[in-house]
Formats: sequence, C-alpha cells, structure tokens
Amino acid sequence: MAIARTAEEQRHISRLMLFFAIVYVVEGIGQARVGIIFQPLNFFLKDLGWTPVQVTAYLAVLNFPWIIKPVFGLVSDFLPLFGYRRKSYLIIASVCAIVAYAGIARMSEPSQFALLLVLTSYAMATASTLCGALLAENAQSFHLSSTFVGQQWLWFYIAIMASALVGGQLVEHLPALSALQVAAGVAAIAPVAVIVASLFLLDEQKRPVNRKELRRTFRSILDALQSRKLLVIAVFLFLFSFAPGFGTPLYFFMTDELKFSQSYIGILGSITSAGWIAGALIHRLLLRKMTSKALLYLSITLGALSSVSFLLLADEITGAIVFFANGAALMIATIATLSLAADYCPKRAEGFAFAGLMSIMNLAEILAINTGAWLYERVFDGRLAPLIVVSAVSMAIAAFLVPLLRLEADR
Repeated sequence: MAIARTAEEQRHISRLMLFFAIVYVVEGIGQARVGIIFQPLNFFLKDLGWTPVQVTAYLAVLNFPWIIKPVFGLVSDFLPLFGYRRKSYLIIASVCAIVAYAGIARMSEPSQFALLLVLTSYAMATASTLCGALLAENAQSFHLSSTFVGQQWLWFYIAIMASALVGGQLVEHLPALSALQVAAGVAAIAPVAVIVASLFLLDEQKRPVNRKELRRTFRSILDALQSRKLLVIAVFLFLFSFAPGFGTPLYFFMTDELKFSQSYIGILGSITSAGWIAGALIHRLLLRKMTSKALLYLSITLGALSSVSFLLLADEITGAIVFFANGAALMIATIATLSLAADYCPKRAEGFAFAGLMSIMNLAEILAINTGAWLYERVFDGRLAPLIVVSAVSMAIAAFLVPLLRLEADR
C-alpha cells in the first residue's frame, strides 16, 4: 500500500538517496580491499618480489576495522560531536582518508605507508558504520529500508566495477610505483565528495550532550542487548550467512580443471559485480513492494539455486552465466538481510545495533569460508561438487528459520 508523504518528506528522501549514492561510490573507490588501489597495490608488492603469503599478511590488518564496527557505532550513538551523531564523524573520517591517501601517493616503500593504509581502512569502516546508522534511522521513519539498502549497494558495485577497470588500466600502462601513486591520488580526491554531501545533503537534527541524553542512549543500548527480537534476528543472520563457502576451492577448480586463464577469472569477478548491479535494479523495479518475509524466502530460494548452478560450470560461457546469476542472487539476499537488520534496530542505538548485526554476518562469512575449505580438503577429498551441494542445502535450511522471526506479527 502506497504511503502518502508530504513534499518535505519526499525532499528528505531524495536527498538521502543522493547522499547514499555519493558515499557508497566513494566507498567503492576508497576501500583498499576492493577499490581503485587494490590491483595497483598488489601489483606493486608483487613487483618488489613479495610472495603471496607476504602480500596477504601485509593486507590482513586492513580487515580488523571492519570487525570492530560496533565500537564506531557506539561512539557515535553516545557522543554527538559538535551536536551531530553522524555528520561530524563522517567529515572527520573523510578528512583522514584524504590525508592518508595523499600521503601514500607521495611514498615509495611499503614500510613507509603501512600505517597510512591502515588509517584508510579505519576511515572507510567508520563511514560505512555511520551510513548504516543513518540507513537504520531513516528506514524506520519512512519504511524504505530495502530501497535505501538497494541504493547503497547498487552504487557501491558500480564504483567497484569502475575502480577495477581503471586500476587495471593503470597497471597496464604505468610502472608499478606510478600506478600505485596515481591510484592513491584518485582515492584521495574521492572523499571530498562525502564532505560536500554531508554538509549540504544530510539533514541531521542537533543533539545536546548532557546527562539526560546519555541516560536515554544508554537505555537504548541496554534494550538492544536484551532484546529477544534482536537476538533471534542475530541468530538468523548468522545461520543465513554460514553456508559453507567454496570460493577458494572454486578458484582451484577453475584454474586446474577448467584451465581458465587468470585474466578470464578476473573478468568473471567483473561479471559478478554486474550481476550485483542487475540484482539491485531488479529489486528496485520489481521486488521493492514485497514484504520482508516474502523477500527473505525469495532470497533463500535464489541463493540455493545459484549455488547449485555452479555444478553446471564447464566452460567460459557457462562461467559467465553462472557468475552473473550468482551476483544477482547475492544482491537480492543482501537487500533482504540488511533490510531486516535495519528495521529492528532500537531508536538511539542504531549505529551500535546495525553495526553489530553486520559484524555477526561478517563473522559467519569468515567461518563459512574456512569451513568450506576444510570440508573440501579433509572431507570431500578435493571434490567441488559435494561442497556445492552442502552449501546449497545449508542455504535452503534457512527457510525453516524464517517463521521464528515472526515478521507477520510486526505487520
């Protein structure tokens, strides 16, 4: 049923949609793990003679800020800065990213810019947390959680695709160090857009810092920690995300069995990103009016089917089809799960609660990847097909957990 909105509410929603697009384009460009600097940085370290183990170890520390995102949310929930819980911290995080990437663009040794690289990760994780809090706050007010989630991830993957293309061109046409420095320069410019957007697009009410406000926020944090509903959602999200992963075994299968070239495997990554974009557009055009319950069932079904589809992987053509479909299914699942998380974050504790739920999903995915690799090596004796079946069945089992959420009781 359509919701009647005032002109002021429509204006606020339009500004938020533009704000989320800008911030997530910058996230897609600026995250060192996936952005424009990713390929130039890996190529630069490889050019120095580093082994894959050394490169992985050097970059591993970049994951830590994404695990402790609830801390960033807790700080912004409790302590408004210059009267704002989100805007001020967003601007500071963006300035840190600008300074860090500008420094990297002037350096030539990994030991020199290691700390600056870590700073970029903290800055991007902080910005992501704050945007998650803004999403949860406004999604509940306007009943547009899936629309906001879809907007964020649509532009994130558009930026990732563009970053991959530009990063690849830099590596192709410039010396290793020059490619890295140019990529860092571009990444340094991008956060300026977040500062401008925060100042001119983000309508955030000022909140005083006093004992009464701190008590109210503290009670909201306690409510979040004691909420049975939030606990059930957290358990569901963990189990939903825990389907044993087969990404690394799949890479070995494509390399050793199917004899795919490394360049084509990279192209398949871009095709997956295109699938994510298609999934966001499908949701926006066809699925956004679905109930949360129906969208969860649909995402579970599509997720299980997309996992099974990897059994059909035989050549480059089937690879393109399967990877594209998988990306679309993953996007719909992401919208469904993040919308569920956003809808039930307690007021005044949105930053902490939403970031906490995201960290639970991230932890489940890390465990799933390692569990899948263990099953592949120790149980299935290097055979990919049984692992794919287990992953699909695990995803399908999540459908039996949906009634426990009692979503119909909240309608």
